[in-house]
Amino acid sequence: MPMPEHYFELQMLLDQYARMIDEDRLEEWVELFTPDGRYEIISRENLAQGFALPLMLCENRNQIADRVMSLREANVYHIHTDRHILSQLHVQSTADGWRVGANYALFQTNQVGVSTLYSVGRYEDLIREVDGRLLFVSKRVIVDTAAVPSLLATPI
Repeated sequence: MPMPEHYFELQMLLDQYARMIDEDRLEEWVELFTPDGRYEIISRENLAQGFALPLMLCENRNQIADRVMSLREANVYHIHTDRHILSQLHVQSTADGWRVGANYALFQTNQVGVSTLYSVGRYEDLIREVDGRLLFVSKRVIVDTAAVPSLLATPI
């Protein structure tokens, strides 16, 4: 089976997405989205039942940036380190860009060095080339369960 067009560039974008979260480079992470880029975290159960009730929703890059600013200046949450594990991509070329899917597992390590599995699910993305750069037009994080073990503060 031939490799989908731009597969490696799309894989690099998802790797960069995860690495920026894992390295707490959230201000740079925001720039991976188009100005009208949408970021949503929703449970698999809500999606399956047709409920449009996300755990987190930012409808453009400014809202995503505001979320990061609130993490830095206002929110109180347990300090941790994230580590993403991503699957291979499922890529479909469309007229408006690429539909990209990947499974993920997100581990968190607390300040005393205890690592736990925080979230498992999948990404459903729309990615488009803008000014020679691949960016997320929308990123939907579908978590396998809405029951997160602690405050949902940082992006998944």
